[in-house]
Amino acid sequence: MMVIEIEFRSHVPIYLQIVEQVEHMVATGVFQPHDQLPTVRQLAAELRVNFNTVARAYRLLDETGVISTQRGRGTFVLEPMPPERARQLREVTLDGLARSFLADAAYKGFSPEEIAEATQPLLDRWQAEGAPPIADE
Repeated sequence: MMVIEIEFRSHVPIYLQIVEQVEHMVATGVFQPHDQLPTVRQLAAELRVNFNTVARAYRLLDETGVISTQRGRGTFVLEPMPPERARQLREVTLDGLARSFLADAAYKGFSPEEIAEATQPLLDRWQAEGAPPIADE
C-alpha cells in the first residue's frame, strides 16, 4: 500500500504533492523498479481527492520517466534513467515551473521588477538556510 499524505491547507497543489512524494519514495528505495502502483481510481479514493488530480500527477510522473502506465496492465516504477537524461528532465521541469509561475504572475499584473523584488529575498534565504521558505510563513 502506498502511503501518501496530502496537506489540503498547503499552497502546493495536491497533484504536485503526489508527484513529490512518489518521486521521494522511488529515490529512497521504498518503490523499486517494476513495482506496481495503485490505479488512479484506487489512489484517488484512498486520498479522497478527485480522479483527475491523481491522473495529472501520474501523467507528470510518466512524462518525467519515473513511472509507466500501461493500459490494461497498470502503472509501474521504471528503471532509473541515465544521469544525463535525468539532468535534462530536471532542467525541462524547472523551466516549465518557472514559465508557469512567471505567466501566472504576469497575468495577475506583476512587473518583472516586482517579481524579482519578491523572489530574490526568498532565494537568498533558501541559500543561507539550506531549505526553501515555506509558503505559509
